[in-house]
Amino acid sequence: MIIGIDAHNLEGQRTGVGRYLINLLQQWNKFDLPLDLKFILYFKKEIPEDLELGSRFEKKILQSLFGWQSNAFFIHFLLSRAAKRDKVDILFCPGYVAPLFYHGRIVLTLHDIIYQARPDLYNWPSIWDRLLLKKVSKISARKAKIIFTPSQFSKKEVLKYYQVAADKIFVTPLAADESFSQIDDKNKLKEIKKKYKIKDKFIFFIGSIFNRRHLPEAIKAFEQVVSKLPQYQFLIIGTNYTSSLLESKGVLRKEYIVPKDLPLLYNAADLLVWLSDYEGFGLPILEAMACGTPVITSPVVSIPEVAGQAVIYVQDSSDVDEIAKTIERGLTDQQFRQNLISQGLEQAKKFSWQRCARKTLDALLL
Repeated sequence: MIIGIDAHNLEGQRTGVGRYLINLLQQWNKFDLPLDLKFILYFKKEIPEDLELGSRFEKKILQSLFGWQSNAFFIHFLLSRAAKRDKVDILFCPGYVAPLFYHGRIVLTLHDIIYQARPDLYNWPSIWDRLLLKKVSKISARKAKIIFTPSQFSKKEVLKYYQVAADKIFVTPLAADESFSQIDDKNKLKEIKKKYKIKDKFIFFIGSIFNRRHLPEAIKAFEQVVSKLPQYQFLIIGTNYTSSLLESKGVLRKEYIVPKDLPLLYNAADLLVWLSDYEGFGLPILEAMACGTPVITSPVVSIPEVAGQAVIYVQDSSDVDEIAKTIERGLTDQQFRQNLISQGLEQAKKFSWQRCARKTLDALLL
């Protein structure tokens, strides 16, 4: 059996889909796989140097004769042509869309469908996305033999908006990988703070910055807190897709960090502030809890599936005063903090990349 995989999200700086796929591949590489099983990974521009996989994983760059490098051309023409040429049994598309004109068996991952369910909250990359993404994603979902979603919430959204058969949707929750754990080495934590120009203590946000994640409100709340607790800074890491400047005294900004720094930053942080109106899962919440960092978040959409009762919930993510009071309590109420840390560590143990990868592969082999 040959499973073809759209692997272009592994190239460059990996965010959501890329991190999801690399964890699946690394787990599959450890499994005792059927002897006749082979994977072909299709890339757009380059094969990442850190992709250390066994001989079952063939890697191919799909070159365009015309020099076109758009994602649409890669997916709908180059990927489709290669999968047909290689006679793959299944084409696994881990990032929302599949080739429109491919007639073989497709398996699709829909991490969320915010662009369909809440287009007002979605950051549209281009006019073409606004015109085509909803249509192409729906067609892909209806063509797919199997759809994976990371949460029950996303499954319900897909059923509501795409009207596909419920029995072809598999919920495969994500996880914090093994690098996200408590770090007791004070020298390492001191070094990571120095690297990011953190003077003493800090609260943290990591992720793409969209309007739905309420960073302006969190910053205004932090301004209230820092007037009482001047030793704190607010480290915000992620590309800003809003019109807000996100500047204030004590706020530190970075667009992107090397992945190996992230567990250290979670461990060094006193609090993760991660508010949102819409998420398919919310992986930073789980990663922070696995590192023993208390989390402030929103009790909506998929987030309670991930966080359970192991976080501090802000009922209104637009209420600056409520956010400020919650941050202050999360920093100063030591017994409350210790309870959150203990509960968070236990909650994070409920999720496993091994289980996610096993359930995903079992479905692919059906």
